[in-house]
Amino acid sequence: MFSTIKSLFLIVACIGLCYACGNNKQENAEDITTVDESSNQLDSQKISAQNIFNAIPGRTEIINLTQQAQAEYNAMVLSDPDNVHKYSLESSKALNLGVYGSDLNVTGVFEQTQESITFFKCVSILSKSLGISNCFDEKMGDRMEANKDNRDSTLEIISQSFKNADAYLKANGRPGTSSLIVAGAWIEGVYIACNTARETKSEAVVKEIFSQTESLRYLIELLETSKLSDDSKYLIPDLKKLKNLFDTKTDNIYTLESLKEVDSIITETRTKVVSPK
Repeated sequence: MFSTIKSLFLIVACIGLCYACGNNKQENAEDITTVDESSNQLDSQKISAQNIFNAIPGRTEIINLTQQAQAEYNAMVLSDPDNVHKYSLESSKALNLGVYGSDLNVTGVFEQTQESITFFKCVSILSKSLGISNCFDEKMGDRMEANKDNRDSTLEIISQSFKNADAYLKANGRPGTSSLIVAGAWIEGVYIACNTARETKSEAVVKEIFSQTESLRYLIELLETSKLSDDSKYLIPDLKKLKNLFDTKTDNIYTLESLKEVDSIITETRTKVVSPK
């Protein structure tokens, strides 16, 4: 379950924040990162996303934390791959691309090769539906296979693919879709982190979850400046409830009891995100 923190922090951090292209124009993945994002709106999105990235702990810190907590891999906490074909709304596809991307990162961290293949397929299916299949194509799968014995390389491949998708999406006028992928990854990460905290009873994990108040603030800002569809606007009030809990915590007690309300809210929100629609 060290899947947890890995997904939350490393995933959001590693992922660089995501997503989808709005037209059928095909570009080479290496070229996507050079897309001009000169408009004020896109610059605003980029800054907000970078702020979230900067607020996440680094890989070494995360790995040390999960090792100290003695967390173990738990596939049951990850999203159900069988639901991938059940998402029909663009907002739902984007959110769950973030969710499955986070889960893919987790399986990579735990070197779960077969499950990594499963979640890579989920990511590929949703990215194709959103118009960014060139960011998660067979070449990416081949690179992951070639580097399967190098965890850091595998995580970097996943991260770069999401960064490419993010740049392409924003450049094609769909910052809202990009923001939803980021949100899906963040929510899945916190959800897994809460599960990890419960299983390991690690106060260090609980403390790390509460330390995400800054990344949460930037995530809310990112969503508020995006053009969200009506069916995804529930995210903002839900995340604001979570932010209120983070903001009002003034003591230094990081027990499971102190995490109870956070766990409840993130589980409720995550349930909405992964429900087929």
